[in-house]
Amino acid sequence: MTKQDELILSIDQGTTSSRAIIFNSDGAALHTAQQEFEQLFPDLGWVEHDPEQIWATTLATCKQALKQCASHTVQVIGITNQRETTVVWERATGKPIYNAIVWQDRRTADICQAYKEKGLERVVKEKTGLLLDPYFSGSKIAWILDNVEGARRQAEQGKLACGTIDSFLLWRLTEGKLHATDATNASRTALFNIHTQSWDDELLDLFNVPSAILPEVHDSAADYGSTQVSVLGTAIPICAMIGDQQSAAVGQCCFDAGQVKSTYGTGCFALMNTGEKAVASSHGLLTTVAYRLNDKPAYALEGSIFVAGAAVQWLRDKMQLINKASETQDLAQALDSNDGVYMVPAFVGLGAPHWNPQARGAIFGLTRDTGPAHFARAALESVAYQTHDLIEAMSKDAGASVPAIRIDGGMVGNDWLCQMLADILDLPAQRPSNTETTALGAAYLAGLQAGLYDSLEQISSHYQPERLFSPQMNLEQRELLLNQWQQAVQGVNAMV
Repeated sequence: MTKQDELILSIDQGTTSSRAIIFNSDGAALHTAQQEFEQLFPDLGWVEHDPEQIWATTLATCKQALKQCASHTVQVIGITNQRETTVVWERATGKPIYNAIVWQDRRTADICQAYKEKGLERVVKEKTGLLLDPYFSGSKIAWILDNVEGARRQAEQGKLACGTIDSFLLWRLTEGKLHATDATNASRTALFNIHTQSWDDELLDLFNVPSAILPEVHDSAADYGSTQVSVLGTAIPICAMIGDQQSAAVGQCCFDAGQVKSTYGTGCFALMNTGEKAVASSHGLLTTVAYRLNDKPAYALEGSIFVAGAAVQWLRDKMQLINKASETQDLAQALDSNDGVYMVPAFVGLGAPHWNPQARGAIFGLTRDTGPAHFARAALESVAYQTHDLIEAMSKDAGASVPAIRIDGGMVGNDWLCQMLADILDLPAQRPSNTETTALGAAYLAGLQAGLYDSLEQISSHYQPERLFSPQMNLEQRELLLNQWQQAVQGVNAMV
């Protein structure tokens, strides 16, 4: 069998769509299938997905991708997923008892605030590297158990299972043979001790989550069983599971301490590999598991921005100022400056480093001359400003400046945005030739587990930069823009 015959199916289950991409062992994407699914907003600040839609779109895209390469054999599957999004289902039937509560959902903000006021955030941060925020899965699980009739009783009887989307997909793919997750997804629940690498009894008691419903935690590259023939028509080994942002770091080959990647999709997520050391943040960042191999975790500092590409979607779908996302580049370029218009896209609160779940979005500096181009430019600029806040905090926590940033995700096809990132960060921004890094990371890990790769070093040899964006903005202009951005953020915080 030649390298071209060594194929890997990567399932990339995201916030707005499910995708299946088939890679060869050189990291080239051969076949792609994608389906969007509905976003549900049943109440103010609530965001849900129908788990059956997630499963249906995942299954359909997998079948479509496999059909496109019928002449080849797909050897392994890797799964990467939207993190923190939580599902609870019946063990006997596999049927969800409630919609998936999405990572963006803020319904448990009051619960988290009450815990903070009791002084409980310290223990959560020390054990998990996270903050007490509705972003994470623990309070979401508890909410479902407390608000679905009979759920808590069933959970305590061991009749229910819960997990992030990777666990739910694994259950469906194996028809309930395995209930498992990996260390990266577990590290986003606020229930998992990242130092002992195990579910933590004190945290389970705090959030009132029974241990009986939780999945087993494995390495990111591990034996996750095989798909049932009745599901995909063939038994394919599942050899990797990893949260989407950590997967993007693997896809960007950020295996050395100090390397940083930033992914621009629905939200924006920057990760700095800190190696064997779990660096505690004092600047509003999270400490998390980057990946775990051979029972040995590599850690990362992470900054999470809740709204990046979602701001462009808002311009398109709600404001109807654009017909497609790509129009924002021409609109932004049409202006010589932002004319003092700033968007703070706190539609679901502010993430790192501000952490204000009660904040709401706002646009500042409007005049009679403000038009669609200003809105488009403000949306793109907000991504750069928010990234700057993350990288600045990251440098302070790590005690070293960031030398460069590797960027990926759907938004980085926009050259204007990429240049703006380099200018505002005052850093070289490197865009890879293959921007499907999230799916690629899961494929790499599956290939590593299956023996298609010998080591992380061999995987690194596949990294190919496509373009380097170098800073061009002068210091005075950069500082002016950043100062006005900070004033806008302060204005949003003041409105809470």
